[in-house]
Amino acid sequence: MVAIAVNNLNPIFFPNHQAPPRPLSVSALILPPSFSTSHKQKQQQQQQQLYQPFKPPPSSTRPSRFRSLDAAQKIDLLSNRSGLWFEYAPLIPLLVQDGFISSTIEELTGILAVEQNRLVVAAQVRDSLLESTDDETVSFFDSPGSPEILYEIRILNTPQRAAAARFIIANGFEPKQASELAKSMKDFPRRYGDKGWESFDGNSPGDCLAFMYFRQAQEYKSAHSSELSKASLHKALEFAETERAQNKITDDLHGKEAGVAGDTKTDADPYNFVRVPVVRMAMGEVAESRIVAVLPVCKGAAEVAAAPWECVGGGDFGVLHAERGWSRWVALPGWAPVAGLKRGGVAVMFPNARGILPVRNGEESVLAVVDRRVKGVQSEDEFYLVAGAGEDGLTVERGRKLKETGVFETLGTVVLVVRPPREEEEDSNGHHIVE
Repeated sequence: MVAIAVNNLNPIFFPNHQAPPRPLSVSALILPPSFSTSHKQKQQQQQQQLYQPFKPPPSSTRPSRFRSLDAAQKIDLLSNRSGLWFEYAPLIPLLVQDGFISSTIEELTGILAVEQNRLVVAAQVRDSLLESTDDETVSFFDSPGSPEILYEIRILNTPQRAAAARFIIANGFEPKQASELAKSMKDFPRRYGDKGWESFDGNSPGDCLAFMYFRQAQEYKSAHSSELSKASLHKALEFAETERAQNKITDDLHGKEAGVAGDTKTDADPYNFVRVPVVRMAMGEVAESRIVAVLPVCKGAAEVAAAPWECVGGGDFGVLHAERGWSRWVALPGWAPVAGLKRGGVAVMFPNARGILPVRNGEESVLAVVDRRVKGVQSEDEFYLVAGAGEDGLTVERGRKLKETGVFETLGTVVLVVRPPREEEEDSNGHHIVE
């Protein structure tokens, strides 16, 4: 390993098989001879004159004129936030091209590295809005707080950004709400086949957000949290834009869905009343999660019994340590049913869900997350992992059926069913195509 230092910056390490680049002096590379002196003089003048009167943006702040500026002028414009945020934001990548790194720009301008990235990305999002929506919508995001909002909709394609921007304005969304909106719009095509999906319009930002809350309501209902379920449904109804979506939410809110108490369809169709959350993972969802659960993956009843009961992280780097060795593991987002498994959780993979788990569109593999601490059949509506004639000698049965056959001890309770993420691409019109 080879290390070099550039002035007082931290050393940079290169693998032995690569020759290190030629050491360069940052000051010689990016700063004109008079920069250091003039910069210090300017700081002294600012200390003497605490009040700085408003200065209109100079004409040189337009992006087309940026390349004619030297490094000192670019730093000066950024330090003073001269002009509107989207006018000086393009200076940051230009300084990077000149050889600056984000920490150096932060020291010279006071703009944090995180804020630099947000400004650059938000400016790119705004440029895409210029091509896809009206001037009034774009001008709404001229305010200093707009980069935080525009940054959140970066994950959307251009038509979606325009629709999201108009919805954000109409509803007065803050950055956190804009983030939820963008994620719901991005996630909607992946949820094809989920309960109620067909009643919502994927081209409507409000319907996408409403469907996100509608799914949350179903998960709360599965967890016997009726109050939280109703709250999520009310939230969904607040944002739903199409009449079909509103009717679907209203029916669920008033208990008109199949599977409520007294409905004769409950026993006839096991899909209508499922007391286990069924979720589909999104691409990159594990990487974006603040909490990640790592579970051993099992095949067969013997492995379910032998799998490690606990895997904990410790030390400065959170190194994971299992009580015994295991060859197969899976990382899942810290959803509530998963995060609650402090001990005894395992994941069992079924290559084909149909006939094994209570999910529609069963021609795909699924993971059943099982809590081995609860082996007794406690509820007729819960699902349990038992030894049977299924794949690898395992199957999942409802508590009611187990009690009818005289089975009261199982391998564990199924607390969550995870469906795999789906690959998607965009056509020439920016529409998602789900494979």
